[in-house]
Amino acid sequence: MAAEEAAPCRHRGTPPEEVIARVAEIIRAVSQDSDYLYKRGVSAEEFDLALPAAIEKIRGSRSASNNDRKDFLLGIFRHMQVWGAIESFQVPKYGDDTVYRLRVPSVGDVAIIQKGCPDGKHSSVAWEVPDWAVESYLWWVCPSTKGDPGWHVSAGVKRLRREFFSNRPDTLDGIIFHSDLCGSDLRPCPKKLRSVQIEGVDVPPPCIWTMPERAASSDLNWSGERTRRFPAVLLSAFGVRSEEAPLFTGNVGFRTGSREGTIITSRFGAGRSTSSRS
Repeated sequence: MAAEEAAPCRHRGTPPEEVIARVAEIIRAVSQDSDYLYKRGVSAEEFDLALPAAIEKIRGSRSASNNDRKDFLLGIFRHMQVWGAIESFQVPKYGDDTVYRLRVPSVGDVAIIQKGCPDGKHSSVAWEVPDWAVESYLWWVCPSTKGDPGWHVSAGVKRLRREFFSNRPDTLDGIIFHSDLCGSDLRPCPKKLRSVQIEGVDVPPPCIWTMPERAASSDLNWSGERTRRFPAVLLSAFGVRSEEAPLFTGNVGFRTGSREGTIITSRFGAGRSTSSRS
């Protein structure tokens, strides 16, 4: 099963080659139009010299900053609080690890560890579960379109598997993949009909997976046997009823021994799921 099947969505894809060729032709035409460039204060030579740096600057400004990612999560947490799914949340101080403390009725304190794209080592390895947390989740706020979401999630889970079987003392209860790109034209979401408005934007429910628990077994959460309480709480803020929550909660499973492997199963509604196995 391909890595892309780890998540139910795909990016819209790159523009057709003929569109790319037309844009390249427009750039060439502008570079050769001395009168046009002169009116805007640059020469043709300056334009050619500055073009690579200008493209990089545009790319950088389009990439989500950490503040953008933080604002996205804060918007969701505020919505959850208004909805009554959580009582309160604490924002990490500047310079501290980006770990949010959510006070959840009938559950306790839940840790949300904010990270970027999961294929990066820092986003999948450099985390620590706080000792106050009843449940802890790694939330990947990934704006990248270089690979489909499933590819990113699969890459992150590979690193998490190594962490799971290492001698580190802490483990995660689950992982979440969700950013402001989800549900947009660039990253269409099959859960779009379950979207809610958060600060004027339609936001679909996030992709959530439960992680295995360390145990004396060769079959660890392979079929989603482990249940956690926070996924239903998070999904409730998107109008998903508690009895529906398992239909929207995926699982990461590990096998050891002769049948060693990893499975990532995503669920996005009744009878709707997709899996990646390696």
